[in-house]
Amino acid sequence: MLHPLNVDEVRQNALRIRDKVAEGTLDWFEELYASANGDEYWIPWSNGEPHPFLIEWVSKIQFTGRALVVGCGLGEDAVFLSRKGWDVTAFDISNSAIEWAKKNYPSEKIDWQVADLLSLPKDWISLFDLVVEVHILQAIPERLRTLAAPNLAPLLAPSGQLICIGRLNEKGEEYEGPPWPLSRNFIESVGIILKNIDFMKKQLPNDDKDVLRYRSVWERDF
Repeated sequence: MLHPLNVDEVRQNALRIRDKVAEGTLDWFEELYASANGDEYWIPWSNGEPHPFLIEWVSKIQFTGRALVVGCGLGEDAVFLSRKGWDVTAFDISNSAIEWAKKNYPSEKIDWQVADLLSLPKDWISLFDLVVEVHILQAIPERLRTLAAPNLAPLLAPSGQLICIGRLNEKGEEYEGPPWPLSRNFIESVGIILKNIDFMKKQLPNDDKDVLRYRSVWERDF
């Protein structure tokens, strides 16, 4: 279904759903996807395309293998990687999001899973050559974010790469999220046991002047 995009309306709907779900849980993601009734307009972080920062970085990678997409939503980043030759597992905490992604991409050879970043399957440890997190940590309240972030690095196989993409908070400002732009210190802590091989900050063409984004990439060198 097509609509003229009203960013404020979409964001206020997301905040309304977040506020009525029990505080301190991630259940509101499921309610948001379920209440959208298959209408992508109501998913504020989905525009039907893979993230340009991911596209740019993957174009530089000279290998393929097993990839994990964290909080895959409607699956755009997962599908992009699959079509680039990666063996992709993609998960989301929302069952409705996963079912929606499967419906959108029925012919893609992707292992779609319902899973929680706070409690991932133990057999995923050291399994993936590429782990991709786009806009997930910034959508999680700080108390849960600090518990979720350390679960990313252990997923990497030797020489694997972790890519995190989101909004950057350079000035230490307070935000009423989601999203909550992330400080450089917090971003660095995500890959503290890894070797950082890239950090980029820039704006996208349609960003407001006060929006600054980042891409940070780490490699497991042990």
